[in-house]
Amino acid sequence: MGTVPRMVYADKTGQMFDHPKLNMAVFDGFRIREPAPDELIPLPQGSDMFLLPGRLPLGLAGKRNHLVEVEGDITAVSAFLAPAYLRLTHPAFRTMPGAPTLPLFAYSPVGWADGVFWTTGMRIDPEERQDPALFDTAEISNGVSRDLRRMPDNVLMQQLRRCALEYHCRAAQNFFLKRWECPLPTATSCNCKCVACISYQEGDIPVTQERLTRSPSPQDVAEVALLHFSRVERPITSFGQGCEGEPLTRARTLVEAVRLIRHKSRTGTVNLNSNASLPDAVEELCGSGLSSIRVSLASAVSANYDRYHRPAGYKGLADVEESITRARKLGKFVSLNLLVFPGFTDRVEQVEALEALVERHGIGMIQWRNLNVDPEYFLSTMGGGEAGMGMRSLVERVRARFPNLRHGYFNPWLE
Repeated sequence: MGTVPRMVYADKTGQMFDHPKLNMAVFDGFRIREPAPDELIPLPQGSDMFLLPGRLPLGLAGKRNHLVEVEGDITAVSAFLAPAYLRLTHPAFRTMPGAPTLPLFAYSPVGWADGVFWTTGMRIDPEERQDPALFDTAEISNGVSRDLRRMPDNVLMQQLRRCALEYHCRAAQNFFLKRWECPLPTATSCNCKCVACISYQEGDIPVTQERLTRSPSPQDVAEVALLHFSRVERPITSFGQGCEGEPLTRARTLVEAVRLIRHKSRTGTVNLNSNASLPDAVEELCGSGLSSIRVSLASAVSANYDRYHRPAGYKGLADVEESITRARKLGKFVSLNLLVFPGFTDRVEQVEALEALVERHGIGMIQWRNLNVDPEYFLSTMGGGEAGMGMRSLVERVRARFPNLRHGYFNPWLE
């Protein structure tokens, strides 16, 4: 766009305004600056707006872009981008003493120009799998009622009902709408304590989803998966969701479930979203009929991996890479669930380690996922560093180096 959007802020009632004199500022994880023209996009449909309590908005004034703090009984605002969009920068604000740590969402900057809100982002996946316009609330509720009548005692079905209606999980809603990917949450516990885990936190950071309290049986899992396979073109099912811990901690359940599924259906993608912490379990799952594995990763630098994931009961990145090696030897498709934080993920050290890992293991896909976390909390935990190259530059660099590597947001259908 030709002009920089104006700064947006909110009053104490939550009503939003654009500032008459100040332009939008962004934080790239290293410095506060003006957004670059190729970073700006109209706020995608289905994005959510957030107030940032205890945080004063910052804007830019004049030709020299002097940084100005707006005082008063107001607050900074942010956007949570719709699925399939990658955040490129963070909001610019100053945190006041005593301000609470922000809940676990991915915070993007917001500006106003030409009658619309603007943010910094790029669409990383063209699929419409979770586009908000495709979700009808009444149709979802009817689907939930229909399937619960069919499987009233199925523990997994009961959890998917909660995910669809309470958490508004698009993956669970898609299951009841009979399309695309079906989530298969199974685990009540985890073997790491990730800094930004959305289902478990110690301290005062609120979680956005409660973790599973009952684990479904292999029969429950297979029953749901086979129903999905029977009524969907190019169906995908996935262990490992935001409402659970690490699925490999329930490896026996998963192995038995996959065997039951494959006894009835040799086609349909069965995917594992995982931290890939237990190589023996990954190998057994691959042998039982698993199609693919998506490995969650905040950093391919060992020290940073440990600082973020805080592994317990496995050897950190060494075990993760061993799991990837075994899965690839068995011919399985491996994706990285890259947890993206502008100003960290795009640091040269992080980029070079990521590229080396992709090359070393023949990774098939990177799923670029916005990391849900308070920006200041993340940087204080992970430590500072040099300025990043910029998220758009990072994506373009990786695409150029690995022309056959897939890029996206969603698990692909494979068989």
